[in-house]
Amino acid sequence: MTDAKSDLIGLSQSEIYESLIANGLIEAKDKFRTKQIWHWLYNKGETDFEKMSSISKELRSALSQFYQIKRPKIQTHEKSIDGTQKWLFKLNDGNLIETVFIPEDNRGTLCVSSQVGCTLNCTFCYTGTQKLVRNLTTEEIVSQLLVAKDELSDWSTKHVRKISNIVFMGMGEPLYNYKNVKLAAEIMGDKEGIQLSTKRITLSTSGIVPEIMKWGEEVDSRLAISLHATNDELRNEIVPINKKFPLKELIKSCREYPRAKNAKRITFEYVMLKGVNDGVADARKLVKLISGIPAKINLIPFNPWPNSPYECSDKEQIKKFSDIIKNAGYASPVRKTRGQDIMAACGQLKSSSIKVRKSELRNHG
Repeated sequence: MTDAKSDLIGLSQSEIYESLIANGLIEAKDKFRTKQIWHWLYNKGETDFEKMSSISKELRSALSQFYQIKRPKIQTHEKSIDGTQKWLFKLNDGNLIETVFIPEDNRGTLCVSSQVGCTLNCTFCYTGTQKLVRNLTTEEIVSQLLVAKDELSDWSTKHVRKISNIVFMGMGEPLYNYKNVKLAAEIMGDKEGIQLSTKRITLSTSGIVPEIMKWGEEVDSRLAISLHATNDELRNEIVPINKKFPLKELIKSCREYPRAKNAKRITFEYVMLKGVNDGVADARKLVKLISGIPAKINLIPFNPWPNSPYECSDKEQIKKFSDIIKNAGYASPVRKTRGQDIMAACGQLKSSSIKVRKSELRNHG
């Protein structure tokens, strides 16, 4: 039965190798077979074993008996007037997640989800109004990229790749799904497969301090911090995880972050909320807070969502804020709002998956 077959997507090369041996499909000396399969999965994007022409017919037939290569089902696919695209994926258990592609002149960025819903409850974020359902598997994280490459015809090596950058800024807090996100990033950045440099992968976190240091030591990617406030009182309110990991601890981890010394700037994300965190005094406090950290500050105009309690700061106020940061020597780009007409802009992602109570699961089990 198909359901009994293992899916190869999301396994590391060593896991595939060990599985092939365990199933009696190769001998220990045939490690190159794993590399062949890996190349077809992640360099060619092939989903049909029969089309893997460099592999013997006998092995192809055996692979199809033990394994499958599945993609999540596309529930909806929306295109913005600015070229941004958003996919709503239906997972095997019926849960829904969103993935966004943002094309730009010099690059194409895919915004990937790491959880169904989110546990952080940031008050300015629409995703935060959807309770956490579960972590995504490595397969479900990687498959978002694979489907996007399918949809964009981005497997050919003859053209400039359409997806050049990955940001873990979709639904969920990636560091609360550390193991699966780490393996997904390693698969995406593997030089024998997708060949997307991990230096073009950005992990965005709201500040899970112990995992920030661990990530910096283990994964060669870029780091973004969802900051949004310059004092604990306000950050406790709008980014509640701050109560557990206050600003002093968060900023200390940024100062000690291993990659910052590699001339890799940490990006501080700061959503502009009218009359809340956008004052001139806030800008000055922000400069003082991150003083000495190699960094840039991304100012994000607040993107409204149904019944949201905030308004976006006025353009003039955002410019005043940005100028103070620039004058202090930090790059301070104002993020261009993309995909707002299809609710694909920063902070607007939300699926209709509902958390199933354990009692309901027991009743149906």
